Amino acid sequence: MATKQLKQAEGPLVQFINRTVIPLLLILLVPQSVMYLWYASVHCQGSLTELADRLTNRGGPALVWAAVSVANPAVYAAILAFCAFQVLLMLLVPGRTCYGTETPTGHVPEYKDNGFACYLITMATFLAGTVYLKQRGLTPTVIYDYYGDFLASMILLSLAFCLLLCVKGVLAPTSTDHGRSGNYLFDYYWGTELYPRICGIDIKVFTNCRFGLTVWALAVAVFALKSYELHGRVVDGMAVTAALQLLYLTKFFWWEAGYYRTIDIITDRAGFYICWGCLCFVPSFYTLVSLFMVRQPEPVGPAWTAALLGFGLASLAVNYWSDWQKQAARAADGQLNIWGRPARVIRAKYSLDNGQERQSVLLASGFWAVSRHFHYIPELSLTLCWSAVCGTGCHIIPYMYFAFLSVLLFHRSFRDDKKCRDKYGSTGPSTANWCRTRLCRSCSDSLQFTAS
Repeated sequence: MATKQLKQAEGPLVQFINRTVIPLLLILLVPQSVMYLWYASVHCQGSLTELADRLTNRGGPALVWAAVSVANPAVYAAILAFCAFQVLLMLLVPGRTCYGTETPTGHVPEYKDNGFACYLITMATFLAGTVYLKQRGLTPTVIYDYYGDFLASMILLSLAFCLLLCVKGVLAPTSTDHGRSGNYLFDYYWGTELYPRICGIDIKVFTNCRFGLTVWALAVAVFALKSYELHGRVVDGMAVTAALQLLYLTKFFWWEAGYYRTIDIITDRAGFYICWGCLCFVPSFYTLVSLFMVRQPEPVGPAWTAALLGFGLASLAVNYWSDWQKQAARAADGQLNIWGRPARVIRAKYSLDNGQERQSVLLASGFWAVSRHFHYIPELSLTLCWSAVCGTGCHIIPYMYFAFLSVLLFHRSFRDDKKCRDKYGSTGPSTANWCRTRLCRSCSDSLQFTAS
């Protein structure tokens, strides 16, 4: 109800900007940016100044696209083989049944929690394949050599796939959570379906987890190996950034069932924004630090290595701990101790579209009594650690992911705050006040609610 009222309150100019101008710019510019950053990292010594000079004086965007092929059959075969392998793992690897958040229409998505097993099998297969190839004088780092072709091909495949999802959501939706906005461009950008499935495969689990984040992990490993092949050793900076990224991704897959209840899954529809982003933007942009360091290795020294690794590991542990507290509180219905004291929770009520009343358990103890989105803080500090291995020189590329993630998480905190008000605002001013104050202010003393 609140969302509909907000949309009605938007003026035509705001709607035009939010639903046409911004989506159009992102669809047109982000795929180009992906290729430019790859080209700068590989062909311009990681220099954006050199990239700008080449684009200005040596042929413009055509120069970048001339360096790759979008018609390499081996690349398409590798992509399809990898996708088929991941689909088979999703179907065949056992896992406990878990459930996502109930939607306003009453739909409760069901998942098989086998992400960690699929991830381990994939990484073990990569390791075994690497050993096999090396024994025969070959190397998997051919992936790095053709990474530009991979990204260019994924841009095209992902754009077409998002169009398929857009049409599917209109003609053959999987659940009741679907619909059109009346703006074809926005429907393509945002998606027309929240939980699409094709032949039993959850599309967002595939795009976000089995493809995007798994390719991220594989790319980090490949780039570290390529650095070793080029320089005869893996410099300490590359070792730190690779270790922290791989541990972060391993933690993610261990915790994957919790991801099914995050804003990516429960709010973002399957369109260009989330699906193209995970299929193409994640493998390109999220791997920038490792890609940059292949040809620009940065030794950081024992003291800086120990400091970055230690602080990064501590950040990772705190990030996992904070997520665990929220999951544990939900699983125990708030009946547990956190930090030696009974957990303080809010039992917030909300209504489905059909009028049925539901209740959520919102944790307000432990790390969640510090700030509404405390878990974003250690995630950002971890990202800074694996970026800072590149030093404080003139290069911008290694810090672009950290800057992007800062903006993304800050924006996401406001999105989540709005979602919280829309969902629970009707239950009374006390819950709405909690939703607002939890975003920026700490201190449980300032909370106005009835806790249990």
